[in-house]
Amino acid sequence: MNSAYFSEEHELFRASFKDFLQKEVVPHIDKWEKTGTIERFIWKKFGDMGFLGLTYPETYGGLNLDLFYTVVFLEELQKIHSSGFAAAMWAHTYLAMTHLNAEGSEQIKRDYLAPSILGDKIGALCITEPFGGSDVAGMKTTAIKKGNSYIINGSKTFITNGVYADYYVVAAKTNVELGNKGISIFLVDTKCAGISATKLDKLGWRASDTAEIAFDNVEIPLENLMGEEGKGFPYIMQHFALERLIMAVNAHARAEYALEYTIDYMSKREAFGKTIDKFQALRHTLVNHATDVEHCKIFNYAAVSRLIKGEYVVKEATMAKLKSTKVADDTIYSCLQMLGGYGYMEDYPLARLFRDSRLGPIGGGTSEILREILSKMIIDNKDYQPAVK
Repeated sequence: MNSAYFSEEHELFRASFKDFLQKEVVPHIDKWEKTGTIERFIWKKFGDMGFLGLTYPETYGGLNLDLFYTVVFLEELQKIHSSGFAAAMWAHTYLAMTHLNAEGSEQIKRDYLAPSILGDKIGALCITEPFGGSDVAGMKTTAIKKGNSYIINGSKTFITNGVYADYYVVAAKTNVELGNKGISIFLVDTKCAGISATKLDKLGWRASDTAEIAFDNVEIPLENLMGEEGKGFPYIMQHFALERLIMAVNAHARAEYALEYTIDYMSKREAFGKTIDKFQALRHTLVNHATDVEHCKIFNYAAVSRLIKGEYVVKEATMAKLKSTKVADDTIYSCLQMLGGYGYMEDYPLARLFRDSRLGPIGGGTSEILREILSKMIIDNKDYQPAVK
């Protein structure tokens, strides 16, 4: 236990959640990895246990707990041999639902946030576009006001939960001439006419449903605008801090899991008359990685603590994701190597973990984009500011 951040209650929750995952999730993981579809019953079980509403207001069925319960949630999800399953859960809970809670109207919160907390509705956040990538301001999707409706046209891609979501949180331009100042955020129910979703085939995250989504004259009521028109870009940027911290925590947790698994394997694998954990080259390599992972973990915890206090930690969150995802990739690469040929076999967890981890430096802003954001802050003295409601 890191007593600076985790209380006894946090650790009791960790033990309970770990037990839940082993009993209710792990027996289905291999099937979901093969089919690419997470069955709906597990969402309801998560909802019934309160796991989808840890940090959300009690008014809508949440538990109103601090963000370190989320850290526990994320860390344990990385240790069940499916980053794809983990991604489906946290993308729903901390990407889509974050916008519902922060910008949604009271009606939207009642109709979509409350059922999301219960596991009755699944959400997806739709920002990235084909050929747009990290260029959020350059999006082409439009939402044009017509009478009492907005008409949405365009497409989104790499959307986690995109095929089986019940609703989308969609970023679209309400004024194409204003650039990033013309972006707004909308709630779009997937039952609306004119929506089509195509499942994408991926290197990793096989259990998660990732889609390309097309909007063809999709009509939604004016009331589905979330927050103020034209404020979508600062809303997105503000929530990116949480998303990047989530991905940083995911990274240090999966790297830690890889180290734990590999150390256990090495303590049992013999070569030349002794277990391979006695070979200095291997020992020192693992220690170097363990040091890097521990540095990332402590930095990530500190950034989460500052976010809880209401600080705008865009720089720290960006640094956390940039460093932690690189450290995770490097660590898992070495761990796979330590297993030799077995590391390359699908019967062992390192092959899947290696593939899954590679998304870390890409999703939520590529490492190249993050370096440029940090360059503007550190070298050019750019001061990013949170959205003002």
